Amino acid sequence: MPQPFVAVLMGSDFDLPEVEPTLDALTKLKIPYEVKVTSAHRSPDMTQSYVREADKRNCSVFICVAGMAAHLAGTVASYTTKPVVGIPVTGAMNGLDSLLSTVQMPAGVPVATVSVGKAGAKNAAYLAAQMMALADGELAQRLKEERVANAKAMQEKDAALQARLAQKD
Repeated sequence: MPQPFVAVLMGSDFDLPEVEPTLDALTKLKIPYEVKVTSAHRSPDMTQSYVREADKRNCSVFICVAGMAAHLAGTVASYTTKPVVGIPVTGAMNGLDSLLSTVQMPAGVPVATVSVGKAGAKNAAYLAAQMMALADGELAQRLKEERVANAKAMQEKDAALQARLAQKD
């Protein structure tokens, strides 16, 4: 069976800056991924074909990035039973339009929705990693190590802040 991977789908190439934190986190966690521009509205046949083909090639999680009407994640979820994570992106309404479009799915066709923008993009990768780690002990360990490193970085930032504040006294 082919190696599991994450499919990252963007509704437009304009979404690349928004999705870069996803790609960075997947790379850091050593999770293979593919990136594709496909639209729920402008290329629905291409979207359906890609999702069905990716399913056959052992895609574990689909991450979908779209703004405005943001129907890509829901469309992808209608073609697969694999987990789908939607990243709402900032747009005309500061992301509220894409957030509501992504989060309001009918019962039986779930889309996990993360926060709007780059923080959500990074969290989408971590959520996908957590899903994949259920069947991959090495990935689970890398996630634990990442959490420890994040906690250590926060401690270092606090220590630096405390030192700077102490100098003012």
